Amino acid sequence: MFVLSYPWLLLLILLPPVLRQLLPAYREARAALSVPWFQRMAKVLGQQPSDGAVIIKAKPLELLYLWLLWMILVVAIARPQYLEPPVSQVLPTRDLMLLVDLSASMEAEDFTNQQGKQVDRLSAVKEVLDEFLTRREGDRVGLIVFGNAAFTQVPFTQDLKATRILLEETTVRMAGPRTALGDAIGLAITLFEQSEVEERVIVALTDGNDTGSRVPPAEAARIAADNDIMIHLIGVGDPTSVGEEKLDEQALKAVADITGGRYFHAADREELQGIYSELDRIDTREVETATYRPRIDLFHWLLALYVALGFIYHAGILLMGIFEKRRLAGE
Repeated sequence: MFVLSYPWLLLLILLPPVLRQLLPAYREARAALSVPWFQRMAKVLGQQPSDGAVIIKAKPLELLYLWLLWMILVVAIARPQYLEPPVSQVLPTRDLMLLVDLSASMEAEDFTNQQGKQVDRLSAVKEVLDEFLTRREGDRVGLIVFGNAAFTQVPFTQDLKATRILLEETTVRMAGPRTALGDAIGLAITLFEQSEVEERVIVALTDGNDTGSRVPPAEAARIAADNDIMIHLIGVGDPTSVGEEKLDEQALKAVADITGGRYFHAADREELQGIYSELDRIDTREVETATYRPRIDLFHWLLALYVALGFIYHAGILLMGIFEKRRLAGE
């Protein structure tokens, strides 16, 4: 489909014939021989002198050619464009940041995969998260991993495939052997500062106490609540263990409650998968799409045609003048 950005400019096509009718004919003054007896000679001949003028009339074909050039120029100025078929784009309606614990305790092989094989906690988490990410179409997703410190593995993106690949590349102890959950929440809050959507959610997964944060998780949760960020916590550790590997469920529940989120505990892969399905149900996703039609400008092609036809016109006049001079010289 072809459209004009400024269709009202097409009225200029009528400008040449209108001006031709309204404006007087062009006159050019030339030098002439003046004699003192001109008036007497005219009287003898019985003629009345008047201002001389010769109006050179252009040939109809030449006028048509010039008007064609003018029309091409006017249409080019009106900016013709070609509208391509509509393109729909899914707009992000929610920013979701995933926090994954890579501390040493994630090496414990107390989970099973889909084939029933015994695997470590991180492998089970990655398997379930991979399925979870395939259902996040329309969301912007980010990934933060934490151990001794928190690191951004994937900034917010709608490229879910890249997120899944970078999640798969994570390994236990990659960020250190300890657990810095509070720092991970703080880093996520910083990344949310550039977010423009209303719904902002953190899903954090850990299997032990916070042992390495500079900011306590509860304090980080209060800052998140002030920024309208909801935090869901998933615990995969053993609440009955002791030391750094003990899962402090009370602290995790407090973090979730501060932001209006929920706390879940997963003792095996099936429970973990059920938790992410529950998160899908809780955070119902509303898809927002934007449709637009790409435009391709065509005015430069018309300008090129105008220049080419103008060159042909002037070249023709030049050649006709040369031939006329040769003809007169031959006579």
